[in-house]
Amino acid sequence: MADKPTKKIVHVQHQTAGGSDGPTWTPTPDAKGKAGGFRLIAVVLWLLALGGEAAEIFWVLKQDSINMVYLIGGIVIIGVLAIVGDVLWKSANRADPAPRSQPARFFIQNQLGAIISMLAFLPLILMIFLNKNMDSKQKGTAGSIAIVIALIAAYMGMSFDSPSVEKNQNLTCAQLPADTPAAEVATCNTDVARVTQLMGKDEVTWTKSGEVYHLCAGASEVNKTSQDNQIYVGTVADAIADGKSRLTLQVDQELKECSAATGATPTP
Repeated sequence: MADKPTKKIVHVQHQTAGGSDGPTWTPTPDAKGKAGGFRLIAVVLWLLALGGEAAEIFWVLKQDSINMVYLIGGIVIIGVLAIVGDVLWKSANRADPAPRSQPARFFIQNQLGAIISMLAFLPLILMIFLNKNMDSKQKGTAGSIAIVIALIAAYMGMSFDSPSVEKNQNLTCAQLPADTPAAEVATCNTDVARVTQLMGKDEVTWTKSGEVYHLCAGASEVNKTSQDNQIYVGTVADAIADGKSRLTLQVDQELKECSAATGATPTP
């Protein structure tokens, strides 16, 4: 534990991030990595669904005698692939959302599941009803099943209350969904409010070589040997602008260290 700062303290000029008075919300590296993994799996599943559609159109429906088991079974498989892909894609969007300030990207990223689901079914439905090797009963059965599954898949792919960078920027930690990962809660941009509540003002410290920001210059972590042997002081926005990702997780320890260094008693 450090009783007082042992390195040179540098006060950073106040900056703004993204044109605002506070830090711009960004996903944690873990959340971004998880979202990337979900998106990759979703794309693979969607490609398989589109491949299944092609197989139905160019193989099953090209037969002189249509095998209804293959046709309906394929429709169900395409639906399952599309729906699972939709769910994973929406989970990725919650972890790493698009900014509402970019309308085209925001719309496409949030509604892509519904778009892919329609692409995976509309041509197939059309070809079923136009097929000359099926009677009206077969067309009605296969077409109805395809339409119902297509609607379910499209519904599952639609985003009605789309997540966004701006929405997460304005959320408080208490308002985040119950299933939000703990690491993401720790880095939501209520860090400003949290630091202000704990220390009485929006001021944090960090070092060039560190990845997170800390509560005060008396914190032991910022007093360890660093790249330039300096402690930087500024707002949460300044720290984020300098490449620091979040507030330290050692808050309880640093509250004691800051109290010992300053003689003050930060708000618990």
